[in-house]
Amino acid sequence: MTATARRPDAPGRRARPPRRAGESRLLNAAVGLVLVGAAIGLQAMDLSHNEYTAPLTYTGDLGKDIDATRFVVRVNSVTAAKAVQHRSDTVKTDHLFLIVDVSAKSKLQPYKLGPAVLLTADGRKFSATDRVDSSLSITSKWVQPDIWARGPYFFEVPASALPGARVVVGLPPTALVEPYQPEAEIDLAVDAAAARKLADSAPDVHSTDAK
Repeated sequence: MTATARRPDAPGRRARPPRRAGESRLLNAAVGLVLVGAAIGLQAMDLSHNEYTAPLTYTGDLGKDIDATRFVVRVNSVTAAKAVQHRSDTVKTDHLFLIVDVSAKSKLQPYKLGPAVLLTADGRKFSATDRVDSSLSITSKWVQPDIWARGPYFFEVPASALPGARVVVGLPPTALVEPYQPEAEIDLAVDAAAARKLADSAPDVHSTDAK
């Protein structure tokens, strides 16, 4: 006759009774609920972050002062050309250069405006062109408290981008994420008829030389 010895439990540990089927199902359900809750929490945190970093947009029209809390901006005029000349350098395009003349002043401290974006009626976005010397743009100037600075933004766009176009002006991007940075969105007042006139009357060359 052979005797089978049972291994004693480790000191300080007790043998666990077998888990019943109902308990296993409840445990699995609880774990599932925890995981679902964690996923929802992460999505909520992500949404809050997107909302936290979204800019505050102030809207207005061509020729009007738009108060964006930290700065005031105004679009003075919108013109187009087939080329831009700066000193002896002439930059040509197969499309159009849209020249948006802007004035701006700050409220409390000096700022430089950031690169502008052109929004079209059908949802396209155009950044200010890098083919024209950036020193000509208003982004190269300090915008001082209560002192108007003036300068253009240059966009290279097809004529189809003109009807319903708006320009968005804000502050330069920074390394630190700052919540609710202000921006101004300005309607350029270019309907279909104005867009055709703007494109048809565009001169061959726009000169940046001081008049």
